[in-house]
Amino acid sequence: MRTRLLMLCALLLPPVALAGPYAPGADDPLTSAISAGSSNISGWASGSRDLIRGPVNNSDLSQGYASHGSGSDALGPADATPEAPYPVVSLGDGGRITLTFDRPIGNGPGADFAVFENGFNDSFLELAFVEVSSDGTTFHRFNAVSLTQRTTQVDSVLTVIDPTDINNLAGKYRAGFGTPFDLAELAGTAGLDINNITQIRITDVVGSINPAYGTTDSLGKLINDPWPTPFATGGFDLDAVGVLNFAPVPEPCTSLLLASAALIFTARRRR
Repeated sequence: MRTRLLMLCALLLPPVALAGPYAPGADDPLTSAISAGSSNISGWASGSRDLIRGPVNNSDLSQGYASHGSGSDALGPADATPEAPYPVVSLGDGGRITLTFDRPIGNGPGADFAVFENGFNDSFLELAFVEVSSDGTTFHRFNAVSLTQRTTQVDSVLTVIDPTDINNLAGKYRAGFGTPFDLAELAGTAGLDINNITQIRITDVVGSINPAYGTTDSLGKLINDPWPTPFATGGFDLDAVGVLNFAPVPEPCTSLLLASAALIFTARRRR
């Protein structure tokens, strides 16, 4: 019932005037959205860990926690559409999940991976922070920016968010289109090897404009997105993470040569 109501409301929403400096919606020629069927996608998340659900309303914990889906619903190809937005895993307010991959992700040309949510249209956007790790312990967050107004709370029914006001936040695009992330933006980050990303962590944005409950972007500004979302499907709904650039696999001969060189060097030092 909630799904049908939200889809109806989405159809009644006024068109969004493009005002921000960032890439526009999925249908615009200038979009940065990655289609779930893109031939540039080389693979998908294959494992998940550390799923920590958040409450459906962090200003009233008596309403319980998000519970829809499981970590396995975020694995493999993106399959949510505006008409059929499930299966996904719902994180709730401030909830998070970590995804793993069969091979490390590397920094290549352009975007290196994309995160897919299940938004109903180009202005119903539930957002999340994205962090990466090359050691599985320390995570480094992309510099997220939200220029959405902070005067009127975006709610869970009549939601109007302009994608051109959003940068480096997952959920920027509707279901079927992923938000791209470029590891080059994190080059030089201490403790991070951008050519050996093994894990990606997705953390729900609590989109309240009340500083007692909301979360801020990299500029220290509150992020306004649908809140509260007092449903089992509350918060960011993760569909999938697609890989655009896997780290190169060393050639067998190269690996043998490097190993031999290391042995020779060690043997000479011992003389």
